[in-house]
Amino acid sequence: MTTFGLDITAADIVDNLSFFDSWDDRYKYIIDLGKELSPMALADHVDDNLIRGCQSKVWLSSEIKDGRLYFTVDSDAFIVKGLLAIVMAAYNGKTKAEIREFDIQGFFASIDLMRHLSTTRGSGLQSMVARIQSLAA
Repeated sequence: MTTFGLDITAADIVDNLSFFDSWDDRYKYIIDLGKELSPMALADHVDDNLIRGCQSKVWLSSEIKDGRLYFTVDSDAFIVKGLLAIVMAAYNGKTKAEIREFDIQGFFASIDLMRHLSTTRGSGLQSMVARIQSLAA
C-alpha cells in the first residue's frame, strides 16, 4: 500500500490534481486515492476513534514512532476515504511541530477543494483536521 505523507506528499497531490481540467475527473482521482489507503483493522472501528461532525462515519487512530505521528484512517464513503488520503498526504509521518506549522487551509485552497465540497463534507473535513491538530497540540 502507498504511504501517504511519505510516498505521496501534499505537493504531489497539488501537482497531480493540476493535470485534470474538470472536477469530475478530480473527484475520480480523489476516490482512487482513497483506495490506496492502508486498511484499518475492524478492531479500530471504535467510538474513541470516530470523528464527530462528519456526515459519513470516519475513524482515525494514531501512534507515535520516533517522534512522528502515524495515522490509520477509514470511512464508509468512497469520496471521504479520498479526502482522508489528501489529509494523510499533508500530515502522516510528520512531527507534531510539522503538523502544527503546516498551512492546511492554504493546501486546500491551492487545490480549490473546499469550494467543490458540500457544506457537510467541508465541515467533516475540518473535523478531521481539527482532530489531527489536537493530537499534535
